[in-house]
Amino acid sequence: MSHIDYGIFQIINHLAISERFLNPLMIFLAEKAEYLFFAGIIFYWFYHKSQNRKMVIEAILAACVALSINGEIGHFFYRNRPFVTHHVNWLIPHVKNASFPSDHATAAFVIATAIWIWKKRDGWMWLVLAAGIALSRVWTGVHYPLDVVAGMLIGTSVAFAIHFLLVRFEEMNKVILWLIEYYEKIESNLLKKTHLVRKR
Repeated sequence: MSHIDYGIFQIINHLAISERFLNPLMIFLAEKAEYLFFAGIIFYWFYHKSQNRKMVIEAILAACVALSINGEIGHFFYRNRPFVTHHVNWLIPHVKNASFPSDHATAAFVIATAIWIWKKRDGWMWLVLAAGIALSRVWTGVHYPLDVVAGMLIGTSVAFAIHFLLVRFEEMNKVILWLIEYYEKIESNLLKKTHLVRKR
């Protein structure tokens, strides 16, 4: 399996030489595209349509669980980064920490899947972006293909599992709704105070 994984890595990573015109895009995806997910979460939270805030809480909860799983896996199964073990086309700086599984791929896919569960049209766009991030991590030499595939599977599985649990267990659902209502009361009071200050 590791031989096949490295063979696929070499094919993708060599694209940094043969298709170097795409390197700026891949570097952006590998280093900065995760911030688009943060921006998306903030947008959905404040673009207050029905169920958006519930979707955001579900996505954040799923991301926390998925990344915690990654942390535990990293303790029990440590794998060096490709640039530590091999001569690679290394396009972005990175610390020499655990390579498996990919936190970037996990975070991208868990949030994209959580959005897809609630909003299919939007979700496809986020899933394409998540796939681009996963590919870019191999292209730029900081992950093996198996690292990002594992991240994709963990992120997707956890997003579905958290959604299932929240649908299945009404009490958990009630807690989330209470938190949203409590936040909205605070938000409403702050907006009222801001409005009064502006009137003065």
